[in-house]
Amino acid sequence: MTDTTFAGAARRTGTGRRLRHGASVFVLSISMGLTALPHIAGAQDYNFTDVTIEGNQRIEPGTILSYAGIGRGQTVSAAQLNDAYQRIFASGLFETVDIVPEGSRLVIKVVEFPTINTISFEGNNRIKDEDLTQVVQSQSRKVFNPSQAEADAAMITQAYVQAGRIAARVQPKVIRRSDNRVDLVFEVFEGGVTEVERIAFVGNQAYSDRRLRRVLETKQAGIFRAVIGSDTFIEDRLQFDQQVLQDFYSSRGYVDFRITGVNAELAQERNGYFVSFSVEEGQQFDFGEVTVSSDLSEVDVDAFQDALKLRSGVVYSPNQVDNEIARLERLAIRKGLSFVRVEPRVTRNDRDLTLDVEFLLTRGPRIFVERIDIEGNTTTLDRVIRRQFKVVEGDPFNPREIRESAERIRALGFFSNAEVEAREGSSPQQVIVDVNVEEQSTGSLSFGGSYSSSSGFGLAIEFRERNFLGRGQGLSLGFNTGTDNRSYTFTFSEPAVLGRDLKLGIGLSYEETDQDNAEYDTAIGRFSPSLTFPLAENSELSVRYSAKFSEISNPSSDIGALVTAEAALGQVWDSSVGYTYSYDTRRTGLDPNAGVLLEFGQDFGGLGGDTTFIKTNVRAVAQKLIWNEEVTIRATLEAGALNYSQGKSRVTDRFFMGTSVMRGFEYGGIGPREYGPGDIDDALGGNLFAVARFEAEFPLGLPEEYGISGGVFYDVGSLWGLDNTNSNVLYEDFSARHVIGFSLFWDTAIGPLRFNFSEALVKEKHDKPQSFELTVSTQF
Repeated sequence: MTDTTFAGAARRTGTGRRLRHGASVFVLSISMGLTALPHIAGAQDYNFTDVTIEGNQRIEPGTILSYAGIGRGQTVSAAQLNDAYQRIFASGLFETVDIVPEGSRLVIKVVEFPTINTISFEGNNRIKDEDLTQVVQSQSRKVFNPSQAEADAAMITQAYVQAGRIAARVQPKVIRRSDNRVDLVFEVFEGGVTEVERIAFVGNQAYSDRRLRRVLETKQAGIFRAVIGSDTFIEDRLQFDQQVLQDFYSSRGYVDFRITGVNAELAQERNGYFVSFSVEEGQQFDFGEVTVSSDLSEVDVDAFQDALKLRSGVVYSPNQVDNEIARLERLAIRKGLSFVRVEPRVTRNDRDLTLDVEFLLTRGPRIFVERIDIEGNTTTLDRVIRRQFKVVEGDPFNPREIRESAERIRALGFFSNAEVEAREGSSPQQVIVDVNVEEQSTGSLSFGGSYSSSSGFGLAIEFRERNFLGRGQGLSLGFNTGTDNRSYTFTFSEPAVLGRDLKLGIGLSYEETDQDNAEYDTAIGRFSPSLTFPLAENSELSVRYSAKFSEISNPSSDIGALVTAEAALGQVWDSSVGYTYSYDTRRTGLDPNAGVLLEFGQDFGGLGGDTTFIKTNVRAVAQKLIWNEEVTIRATLEAGALNYSQGKSRVTDRFFMGTSVMRGFEYGGIGPREYGPGDIDDALGGNLFAVARFEAEFPLGLPEEYGISGGVFYDVGSLWGLDNTNSNVLYEDFSARHVIGFSLFWDTAIGPLRFNFSEALVKEKHDKPQSFELTVSTQF
């Protein structure tokens, strides 16, 4: 067994030297022929009555003759013989080629390239064999070509460069086998990952380097560099980062922003890059006068002017202009105006740094959608993609709507790549919309952990599938356990019932506690289907039905009279209908750095079951980025009320305040409790609660690659109110508790960690404060 190693694409091979030798033999043969046949030499042409082919095993003689282009009896010149040689060799089928004229006979001698028996890869760990197979062009059972093997080695090297391993080297190696076969082996030296050691900015005044680094896809190498991929230097990612940086400044009114240069300097040790962005920010512009005009007589301009949400004085953003254009075009469709286009005309006012925007309504071309072609969706059904389009075949063509449809397809999260393009159809008045997608994994397995001084360590496991059976449906199974509690959940969602913008949700859950801060067990089961649909651009309404059973069992002799009486009721069934209205501007509001969330919900019990009640929940959240977006401040107000007209509330029904509602106390650590002789100390929950949470998150001045930031919080709230009471019940009335604390946020390889250190400023004697809490969650 022999083998040959090809050192690289730029290096001549032994085969190449033999080819040059073959060419020399050919020239020498021609020269000898001319010397031996002077009467032919004078004419400089040849006439062969016979053409003989030697050395071919797999390739048919007729195939070689077709490449040569020389027929028997044909008169050819020396230049034509050379052209025949070049054509045969260029076929890539032969290792050497010799053309020798022997009188009236032409002899073509060839040595065929071997066939490839197998292709294998050695030394690769970071890129799998099946992925490298997609990169190379050489194939088993095909003719081996050393030039192609070297090109394949270069492609493999480039794949490693794209993965940040610029020191990677690949050598193709052939191992000779019998029957003119070879095994092709690519020996890979992967080298180390070349990381981005530092990202710096030159020329930025409005935003700090720290804030701009958060925008980029490329990250600095941190302490978890071994498992974080975003700190690997990839040149294509830098191109994307430039566009992201441009969009960041444009959305904040810096219309003159430009990147004057990007410098990526390799460290002397060749193990890291120092990346620098040179920028010119320019001035920040606000919206000036915002108006609507039209050159269409049938358009009521005042109606469109009233539909505008943009107002003067707001920081200019191209995204807000696009939103207004979409809003006006939708209004035109509702008014029955076809082919209406909205063209923004921007007038710059350098004196007061404003931009006047005029939305001109005009008539667009009469073009229709002929059809929508979808390719690449091997798992996802066509209808899941089609319902992201608000147009169907035969509708007027609107380029903006097609772009928005493309964004909705990408936002599904089902595809690693989604391209939507329009091309001319069967006539200039029709277009065909091509959708090309690449599927990606949509399942996840989540592990979470928590720790509190009251319940110890907890473990949460959840399986989630966002595109169940390719139907766009959501499915999740969850398991959560602590020292004294267990919960099991199942949820299913259908985002488009009957093809409409109507979401169906089904939830099943079962919870058990061995000791709910008292000496008794509880079991709670729920079944809750729901329907959710949008009411406006930022609001939606959810309606639901809920069936619930609850049981209190195994009471000990140490519990109080209230819980004992509630446990004596056994299983209790509740049946209710309810709704939740929500309004959220955190993503689609006019201010990209601020937003609010408002939620109001009620459940009405009495549709069967053992009880009749009204349960109300309200939540309001406001958040804003301040100090050049370095600090996030957030305020949350939350309250609830439970009122029974038939039956009485139990500990399984009333509100409890844990750390997710109010920090600084254990679950059941505040609110009404029955406290009496012996060991009686039962948290009872309450029919009413109210809490206000205020917090700020900010950098600590540590290197950004550490992923550590800090926060402070202040919570104030109370839990109160019972249906039944006795002389041993404490804190039944409203009594505010106050908590302050400090948080550490740490983005780690296993997920985001949050450490809460708190101190209760105002508390009651028998409350149960909690000074430390750690939460962690991750997804992979």
